[in-house]
Amino acid sequence: MTAGGRLPAVPGVITAEQVLATARSIAAVQEDDGGVPWPEGHVDAWNHVECLMAMSVAGLTAEVRAGYDWLVRHQRSDGSWPRKVVRGRTAEAAGESNHAAYLAVGVWHELLVTGDEDFARRMWPAVRRAMDFVVGLQTARGEVIWQRTATGEPAGFALLTGCSSVYQAMRCGVLLGEHLGAPQPDWELAAGQLGHVLAAHPEAFADKSRFSMDWYYPVLGGAVRGAQARERLAERWDTFVVPGLGARCVSDQPWVTAAESCELVLTLDALGDAERAHALFRDVQHMRHEDGSYWTGWQFANRAWFPHEQSAYTAAAVVLAADALSGATPAAALFRDAGPYTLPVTDPATCGCSTTPSRA
Repeated sequence: MTAGGRLPAVPGVITAEQVLATARSIAAVQEDDGGVPWPEGHVDAWNHVECLMAMSVAGLTAEVRAGYDWLVRHQRSDGSWPRKVVRGRTAEAAGESNHAAYLAVGVWHELLVTGDEDFARRMWPAVRRAMDFVVGLQTARGEVIWQRTATGEPAGFALLTGCSSVYQAMRCGVLLGEHLGAPQPDWELAAGQLGHVLAAHPEAFADKSRFSMDWYYPVLGGAVRGAQARERLAERWDTFVVPGLGARCVSDQPWVTAAESCELVLTLDALGDAERAHALFRDVQHMRHEDGSYWTGWQFANRAWFPHEQSAYTAAAVVLAADALSGATPAAALFRDAGPYTLPVTDPATCGCSTTPSRA
């Protein structure tokens, strides 16, 4: 059981027992070495951490700690993880910045849920290595390049969704460092620069606007809030939200996905839009499987599950949304509290002068 002593439940939508069953559906696919794979069989650090966060909400501490041990074992000397690991072996060697960054979110979340200071201190060296890898991919303008290739070269562009997640992770890393008596002013500066670019410079990122994540993630990650956030969501709400079904993954396909829908629930909750957050979370329940897991998506033109699978990362998003809406654990406000802070831009005229990683 969590430090808060209760499981999430959203009256009229999902019970505590159902939330526990959903968390256990994640544990059911966890591998013997602690990794939590996609249905395709690979583990990536971002989705793995998300699954650990959800299991922590449900009090599955042994499974969570096995998952963090997996992260420590597979972290490379530069602080990154392989993009894909299959049965303990590297399948794709490139290291993504948002994958590395998300460890800070997971460890901060675990500390909030359990209050376990010893765990946080044990994980701190891994968090520092990971975040230093991430900051090393930040450009002079402020965006964070999305990956280093297998040969160590930075890619040529940044991703809006990934950088939005990185922004939240930088904020969590700063909070964790301060809590542990190891402040990281470089990360705080990096977060301020990144937040400015996310809020004011869309041209800094590759165009992935057909994906709903690029629409809501700057709000979910905390870089965009208030009136700007509400305007952003209003602009494409009818493009991505299908009444009664959930949120599309991409704008040009008749396909709603439970993970994106629940992330949008978290986004709405972070803005204080409780009515739409609850309504959307209710809509998602048509994708619940009888064993407590969730189908990845529903192709509503063909009326078929697509792909025909239940995914652990989808179940994780459901549990985290339930926690946010119910306020059950001490980490329920994790996304709500990720709001922006700003640092002065010394020369706005040159804000976009370079896209070369300044620390690469």
